[in-house]
Amino acid sequence: MKRIQSASELEAYRQECMASRDPQRTVITICAGTGCQAHGCSNVVAAMQQELDKQGLDQVEVKATGCHGFCERGPLVVIHPQGVFYNKVKVEDVPDIIARTVKEGEVIESLLYALPATKEQISLEKDVPFYKLQERIIFGSNGLIDPTSIDDYLAIGGYQALSKALTGMTTDAVLDEVKISGLRGRGGGGFPTGRKWESTRDVDSGVKYVICNADEGDPGAYMDRSLLEGNPHSVIEGMLLGAYAVGATEGYVYVRHEYPLAVANLTMALEAAREMGFLGQNILGSGFNFDIKISRGGGAFVCGESSALIASIEGQVGEPRAKHIHMAESGLWGKPTVLNNVETWANVPVIIDKGAELFRSIGTEGSPGTKIFSLVGKVNNTGLVEVPMGISLREIIFDIGGGIPGGRSFKAVQTGGPSGGCIPEEHLDLQVDFDELDKVGSMMGSGGMIVMDDRTCMVDVAKYFLNFLKGESCGKCTTCREGILRMYEILDKITRGEGELSDLDMLEKLASVVQEASMCGLGKTAPNPVLSTLRYFRDEYLAHINDKKCPAGVCKDLIHFEIDPDACTGCHKCARVCPVDAAHGKKKEPHEIDQEKCIKCGMCYDACKFDAVKII
Repeated sequence: MKRIQSASELEAYRQECMASRDPQRTVITICAGTGCQAHGCSNVVAAMQQELDKQGLDQVEVKATGCHGFCERGPLVVIHPQGVFYNKVKVEDVPDIIARTVKEGEVIESLLYALPATKEQISLEKDVPFYKLQERIIFGSNGLIDPTSIDDYLAIGGYQALSKALTGMTTDAVLDEVKISGLRGRGGGGFPTGRKWESTRDVDSGVKYVICNADEGDPGAYMDRSLLEGNPHSVIEGMLLGAYAVGATEGYVYVRHEYPLAVANLTMALEAAREMGFLGQNILGSGFNFDIKISRGGGAFVCGESSALIASIEGQVGEPRAKHIHMAESGLWGKPTVLNNVETWANVPVIIDKGAELFRSIGTEGSPGTKIFSLVGKVNNTGLVEVPMGISLREIIFDIGGGIPGGRSFKAVQTGGPSGGCIPEEHLDLQVDFDELDKVGSMMGSGGMIVMDDRTCMVDVAKYFLNFLKGESCGKCTTCREGILRMYEILDKITRGEGELSDLDMLEKLASVVQEASMCGLGKTAPNPVLSTLRYFRDEYLAHINDKKCPAGVCKDLIHFEIDPDACTGCHKCARVCPVDAAHGKKKEPHEIDQEKCIKCGMCYDACKFDAVKII
């Protein structure tokens, strides 16, 4: 691999890379993110290459890319330059795709995406509402490049921002550009990135560090993992720019050991960057020295907290510690340290390359730029979406997400991961940014967004998240360790129909103490699911306590299933799916449920097409 020693050599090599990529050449990109891997995309990639070889189409390129974002519909295949979009592609579809679409230009209707409501089929990726309404300045390249190829990254302008900074900008100018951009940390706190860098830059020290926090532990959130898997060089370039601005010579990426694809692709990217001279000594002949190491975490949620993360890198137990001294002065190994998450670092090359003013033109005054959300739960189009700050929840959930499946109604959306709040329908038009989410009792967090429909019990939801948090608390603070546990026990008691009105007061008092007296963010934010559900869905708590009923029909101790004989057609579907033979009856005659046998799994309810199974 050629070592690049100057900005002019980089530009010349970039031109070579671009010249070797004919924009009119047929390129079949196949999403190879972790989600599509689970759907069998590797077999589709292999089959596609074999079929091209078999038909002698060596001029057609197959490219396994990073995550395209539309995980609900994987494996995803896009045929360029037209942009024909196929979803849920199987190995057996491959010969047809080659013969009809690649060779004849014919679109295969059965592989097209169809709108959930109208069933209208859409043939081009750019016209699919899931993509059309996004603004993908950070995540968009994932679907275009092979993450294992540094040449692919260079061909789309990679390391251009680094070259610009090292050859034409002082360290102060880079820092000023980030400050002017208004970039706020995408890891949850939303602290201004430029101010954080400035504090570290101002400390007089011969050794400084930059760290990338890739310990993404929120259930259902995988934005950072997908960026590392799909475009690792963008994160490396961001760290290089940050290190240059603050005077650091060494960096760490703290990533979960259970993210093997992210670790593999990042390792490969670091080796390639080192071989080409983007890492190491005298980068691009500028005299700037910097390198990055990978530190693998064991998967503890609390290690996403800054002081616990640093302790883990240092080889100590990953526990938070009191922050009497800011990390900018004494962080890793007691030296000045900048810590940002994956998405924050990936924003930096865009800001330096395109300019702070362009970045500020996107989003809101207080929260410029875009944000990647993990849109999951009871929504038609689940996946990763990158949208401008200030977009409404309604646009994300209904216009991009396609609304609620099965004709059910929206009930709430939880933002900010397990410590976030549940936002009800009345706030669907809320503009999503750091400050507005905080006002309604939730938070941005790292970008998790879980949609809930009318069959979601909000008491059960609060209990679910507290169960997660009590398991992830390091136990160092009594308020966090015992307070979260006690709140969980109260919620469990309520969902079993044993709650009392005084429990609600106790929940609020405990929440206040846990928030005030816990040392780190885990404890301080843990009560959010309880407080937000008490604030917006108090009537559900009262129904559980006063009426001993679960309005959503979820809490097993408060419900039972019955079959309406007038609605039942005797189709026998409920009996076929019942795992314990509780549903029974003769065909074409009304069925019954044996309450002694019934385990309240709800499979009969979900299977019945005649609305005959009732939750009582």
